Amino acid sequence: MVADLVLMGEWHPVAFSEEIQDAPIGRILLGERLVLFRNSASIHAWKDLCVHRGAALSLGKVVDDTLVCPYHGWRYDGSGACVRIPQQKPEQSITRQACAVTYESLEKHGLVWVRLRPSSSSEIPYYKEFEDDKFRTVFCGPYALNASAPRVIENFLDVGHLAFLHEGYLGDSAFPEIPDYNVTVTDDGIRSDEIDLFQPDPDSTGNSGIARYVYEVLKPTTARLMKTNPLTGDVFSILFSVMPVEERLSKVYVALSRNYAFDAPDDQFTSFQTFILEQDTLILESQRPELLPLDLQSELHLKPDRLSIAYRNWLKTSRVTWGTA
Repeated sequence: MVADLVLMGEWHPVAFSEEIQDAPIGRILLGERLVLFRNSASIHAWKDLCVHRGAALSLGKVVDDTLVCPYHGWRYDGSGACVRIPQQKPEQSITRQACAVTYESLEKHGLVWVRLRPSSSSEIPYYKEFEDDKFRTVFCGPYALNASAPRVIENFLDVGHLAFLHEGYLGDSAFPEIPDYNVTVTDDGIRSDEIDLFQPDPDSTGNSGIARYVYEVLKPTTARLMKTNPLTGDVFSILFSVMPVEERLSKVYVALSRNYAFDAPDDQFTSFQTFILEQDTLILESQRPELLPLDLQSELHLKPDRLSIAYRNWLKTSRVTWGTA
């Protein structure tokens, strides 16, 4: 596990809530192997390691609200304490050292979130559309990319590539200019002004027109995009959260919310998101350096890049080191 104290103290998505049912599953977050499981009390996230002989607890099973190691059958209760060692008599005491390494975990916005280090200032990113009954929210992913988490977030924030990489859908190379916009940066994150862009097919419905973009960076590896049709008031919102697996490997969890077209099939929107992200993946996995440069002199920048510039400066000020150079 790489010791980035900032990201270790942040909440990261590690699974969709519906993924965790009767059996434990394994994940890797910031290089740390995790086991996720559910008992009658809640969701749990622990180091994926039995303290007895180092077996992966994610290969075990949940029995009577305990997690059972697949190797020797040791049982751990919801607090992480070992409560049963089959190889010894039941009346024998169990050393307090026989316990799992536990991490904080919560369910919110249809996702399971984990953080590896307590932090009084860190909260799970707020996504208001998920709780708004005027919106329908669907999920897609996770998408695995051989790219660093900051590179993936910066690509999501980049308006300049839409007319070329996503031509015919999110942009048109005949209209590549980006209108001037400003960015507001606070300790809590980043927010762009409204950016009006012509898009041939902004949301898979095939209706071309102006899409009004507002970007927000909620956490170092979580961003939000709200696209509004200024003529109809239709809103298409995206929560885009990256799970940093290894420094050059990421998984992206996406929530899509809309306040229109409720009769349209959800997979129309999720398939479109998958198609767009596949186009992004080709470029992201080709970028060099693989780690995002925080020194602004190392690459060239234009006015339309001011959102990316703000993001790089914010990461530097926040002292994020994972996935950066």
